[in-house]
Amino acid sequence: MRVFWGAATLSGFLLTSPTRAAHEVSTQYTMMIDSQDSVSIRDLYKTLIDKENHHDLHAVSDLLWDSPSTLFVAKTATQAEGGWAGFWSKDTVVLHFGELFKGAFRIDPDYASEKIVALSKDVAQTYVPVQITVGYAGQTPVPKPFLMILEWVRTPDGWRMATDIALPIPPAAKP
Repeated sequence: MRVFWGAATLSGFLLTSPTRAAHEVSTQYTMMIDSQDSVSIRDLYKTLIDKENHHDLHAVSDLLWDSPSTLFVAKTATQAEGGWAGFWSKDTVVLHFGELFKGAFRIDPDYASEKIVALSKDVAQTYVPVQITVGYAGQTPVPKPFLMILEWVRTPDGWRMATDIALPIPPAAKP
């Protein structure tokens, strides 16, 4: 069985209603982590944002997964570098944050809209609309809307951020 657009299907045949299937899948994944894990992840996300806004590189580093698979997707310093790139490994992510912290950098989350989704008992995702103000590499620091998607992994030392992807929200089309 696979899930496609909220409906359970097998070889393309609908097995149950989309609403029921989406609820069953949602309930299944929600129950993979307990409420204490959800509270921990929510608190860690707030701590991460607070430490980033205070440009506390050491504290941010402590919240990252110590792995070559740690990923931060962000704007590069120059268009020649590609405009946007994936920065891989904890050390590389910390270096990139260090560069960001040299200029204006602030994230203002809409905490009321935060969602936490369990992907497994040891992996969770947070989804939060944010405003990011950054003056990196000569950019004019103007708040811009993004969707911030983070993956968290359970480690022997607790939950750590494994992936940080901020998707820019394009301006609304003018009629």
